[in-house]
Amino acid sequence: MTERKSIFKVAGIGEILWDMLPDGKKLGGAPANFAYHAGALGAESYAISAVGEDSLGNEILDQLARNNLTVEYIEKSMTHPTGTVDVQLDENGKPDFTIHQDVAWDYISFPAHVADLAGKLDAICFGSLAQRSDISRKSIHQVLEATPSNCLRIFDINLRQMYYNDMIIEKSLQQANCFKLNEDEFPIVAEMFGLQGSEEEILEKFLMNFDLQIIALTKGAEGSILYTGKDSSFVKSAKVEVIDTIGAGDSFTAAMAVGLLRDLPLKTIHEQATNLSAFVCTQNGAMPVIPKAIIENFI
Repeated sequence: MTERKSIFKVAGIGEILWDMLPDGKKLGGAPANFAYHAGALGAESYAISAVGEDSLGNEILDQLARNNLTVEYIEKSMTHPTGTVDVQLDENGKPDFTIHQDVAWDYISFPAHVADLAGKLDAICFGSLAQRSDISRKSIHQVLEATPSNCLRIFDINLRQMYYNDMIIEKSLQQANCFKLNEDEFPIVAEMFGLQGSEEEILEKFLMNFDLQIIALTKGAEGSILYTGKDSSFVKSAKVEVIDTIGAGDSFTAAMAVGLLRDLPLKTIHEQATNLSAFVCTQNGAMPVIPKAIIENFI
């Protein structure tokens, strides 16, 4: 019998940046948020991205190190600045983003040590935003192609402004075996591919058309769905006092990934992902310190 792994290697590839919130800047970027939370839950976790050779970039590298994430796979650009995003929050803590262009993470490359890491990964998370750049998009897909055949390749779509198109979404779904999206993105992507019917019928069509193992559909305060075709789970969102929702979806994705790697029951994975994301909503920023009780319960 093959012994199951106890430590899994996971990575998030794409944007890393400062969210410029009304009360100050917070480290963010969906793939980096994913890597942080997966690491907090016990995975050997990496962020693959780029920052500028500037004070904001140095601060990112310092904070990643303090959060126990290696900076070996974060490039430093001499020609492009560290990414920033202006964030405004509505009365429910839901963010509105203004994402600045032509920044370091638009120029992620594919060096040999990143290729080596890709070949050892058990899971990788990527989105659509960093693919707005031809350079980063090519590198992201090179990394995906270098992963083992049994690697979880999670497309957390993360539609932002107009930084996506049909080609980016379709190619990403073809590369992925796990798909995560929210209630705002669901009708946009369904219309993009001409999919009609009930929610479950559309999820089934995505699953079959793109050979996916699982789809996660998060629906804000209403709850979320995990759907595998053979099994499905619905969990209501926990009622918490929301400070902001930044990073909550990324923490959900990380918990789902680690749970799938540990081969936990679908409902258990779902409940743990929901609990972690609910906690993140009660905190400022995307990378809060996770209480030991949540981590121990997850493990």
